[in-house]
Amino acid sequence: MMNPYSYEYNASLANQHIKKETADWLHYTVDFPTAHPTQYKESNTVRGEYFQPKQANVSPLAILVHGMGDHSVIPCQLLAHALVKQGIACFILYLTFHSSRIAETIKRRLPDLTADEWFESYQLSVIDIRQVVDWAYSRTELNPSEIATFGISLGGFVSAIAMGIDQRIKAGVFVVTGGNSEKMTWLSKARKYRKKYQRNEAEYNQIQDSYLRYLKEVVAKGVEQVSPARQSFLTDPMTFAHYLQQRPVLMINALWDKYIPREAVLDFWQACGQPMIKWFPTGHSSIWLWYPIISQQVKSFLKSTLLAN
Repeated sequence: MMNPYSYEYNASLANQHIKKETADWLHYTVDFPTAHPTQYKESNTVRGEYFQPKQANVSPLAILVHGMGDHSVIPCQLLAHALVKQGIACFILYLTFHSSRIAETIKRRLPDLTADEWFESYQLSVIDIRQVVDWAYSRTELNPSEIATFGISLGGFVSAIAMGIDQRIKAGVFVVTGGNSEKMTWLSKARKYRKKYQRNEAEYNQIQDSYLRYLKEVVAKGVEQVSPARQSFLTDPMTFAHYLQQRPVLMINALWDKYIPREAVLDFWQACGQPMIKWFPTGHSSIWLWYPIISQQVKSFLKSTLLAN
């Protein structure tokens, strides 16, 4: 089968406008056409913010990807300010669910989208990340061999898939992210998701068995050589986790996350080859109460990974 996250390289020039300049860095807005056009014109322009260090001739790049909505753009902006001072350029990518890109009909129905709408949102988001990598390769001030991705929640899901598919991404930081989406929903303590989940235990077990068989085939043959029994298998980060083994990964998770249960986090962690993982005694969104410690850990990880040479 064809990789759903493949796309035709589009060398269109990006629009870039200076937003702010300090003694140490430049802050731009950037936009360019998506390589995966949808029926919604609002989503068809990729948008983001670019922070460029002044002191370095060539900088590594961290692609920062927020979660659902706009609120988790704030930790991305805080982190970008911290990283750019360390000589690491940052691109904050606005996903299709950001207010600057979301279609009104999608916004009204979230999270009650059709399976096809969810699938396309994943396709678009992963391809967006890969296009930012393309963009980085066109920038003389960036080192294309030193690119990392940092994703929060949904942004972590799509970042993990993008890193699994795209070997140009050297390292990944995934915050409040897991894998095995069926298990995630089955064990979720979030009422709005549990109410929608209409499977009984026998159906859940059947899907789990089918998914585990599929994962074994993917490891043996490669994701493009195996047809999934369910479309949702292709939007599950765990499908691509074996491609992350032996690559630099940091996972940051919440002990009391009602959306991403510990069991689903550990499934993904095992599939990734048991990378470094940090747990915080919080819930899904309240993890940012620990931002000072998280930012130090992320800075340390990215500096050791991207600035080691």
